Amino acid sequence: MNSKLISMHPILFQFDTPGFLTSFLPDTITIYTYGFLIACGAITGFLYTAWQAKKQFNFPYEETQQLILWIIIAAVVGGKLFIVFEDPSFYLSNPAALFKNFGNGFVFYGSLLFAIPALLIFIKIKKLPLFGMLDVMAVTAVIVHAFGRMGCFMAGCCYGVPSHGFTAVTFHDPHSQADPLGIPLHPTQLYSVSALLIILLVLLFVKYRKQFDGQLFMIYLMLYAIGRSVIEVFRGDLERGFIIDNIISNSQFISLLVFFGAGYVYYRLWKKDKRLKAYQKSRREST
Repeated sequence: MNSKLISMHPILFQFDTPGFLTSFLPDTITIYTYGFLIACGAITGFLYTAWQAKKQFNFPYEETQQLILWIIIAAVVGGKLFIVFEDPSFYLSNPAALFKNFGNGFVFYGSLLFAIPALLIFIKIKKLPLFGMLDVMAVTAVIVHAFGRMGCFMAGCCYGVPSHGFTAVTFHDPHSQADPLGIPLHPTQLYSVSALLIILLVLLFVKYRKQFDGQLFMIYLMLYAIGRSVIEVFRGDLERGFIIDNIISNSQFISLLVFFGAGYVYYRLWKKDKRLKAYQKSRREST
């Protein structure tokens, strides 16, 4: 990949505001590529969720809309609140900074860790099968996240450290959030997209060979935790924060907790399924 030929496009397009709207809108309306791709991911994720929820649980289309809205609100709140951990003293003394450039500046793990409880509450209220629905949402999460990381690539956020390898890219657009501009960097956003596509393929492969409900969701959490920990090594946006300076980032620490937590739940579900199948086998043999 020739870094000199790469130029991202944070702005998808702009157009002049129609005259009758200029009294309450800016003179120029800007559509950002990041937001557009997030919207594409949300729509694609919703369609997949609605299809699978209807197919597997006969869950109404309208209630899937409620579920997605519920998750989006939780994800936005969590993604914003976790920014505080990047610089607690600054954000606690300047809370208004969280709402500047509201469309940018989200921490994925914050979104994930808020979205999961919101999903669990919704599932309980609607009396859906817990782990079966979580398996559906595992694929949905990967789809939405992959679109989001492509948006990061176009916007220049979540950029990598300087690199002169064949994968390096150079951000030139003055609207890009990459720092520094004009210097070849690791395309950590594309590394993330690649990792997510691999996770998606694994999930779809396991989906048709699934041994127990919850298997897909726990595999998703464990694989993402591994991938994120590796990609963190190449990240250059150091303001995201470290547990141990330049050794273990906040995201790597959370990844460690997520991996072992998901691994423990996976083991418990596997053992439970194994006992159930052994019991069913013994019942069949006794009749």
